[in-house]
Amino acid sequence: MSTLIETHTAPTEPLKETPIKTTFTVEEIHQLLPHRYPFALVDRIIDYVPAKMAIGIKNVSFNEPQFQGHFPGRPIMPGVLIVEAMAQVGGVVLTQMADVPGGLFMFAGIDGVRFRRPVVPGDQLVMTVELLSVKARRFGKMRGRAEVDGQLACEGDLMFALVE
Repeated sequence: MSTLIETHTAPTEPLKETPIKTTFTVEEIHQLLPHRYPFALVDRIIDYVPAKMAIGIKNVSFNEPQFQGHFPGRPIMPGVLIVEAMAQVGGVVLTQMADVPGGLFMFAGIDGVRFRRPVVPGDQLVMTVELLSVKARRFGKMRGRAEVDGQLACEGDLMFALVE
């Protein structure tokens, strides 16, 4: 003889998924990254895919301190600051990964960086940074690309290490 057990449950509401945040304001970026003026080099994240990539914007202004000396009469954004700006976009990707412990990510290496055009005051630098790999939840490798008006300004690979 078999016994049939019937259960009745009240209908449940469908699970509501929390929408994934795909943009970040400068205030939200400051909550994620330790950089402050004059070294906060990302004004906005306009697209973000968790654990994959982010696209950030840097509005280049003549009022920035580096232009006093680089170069008088012909201001050009230093290449190291372009690379740093790409790294900060990458930092947003790394700090949002759930399985990465807290701490500070720092440069561990820079490979194959090439500068293709100058970046000058008035330009809007659009940086796309893609996560290539994470090892032992402590080391990351990313590919960065910076463009102005759709023209490639800089590209290269950025390596990070977690410092606790």
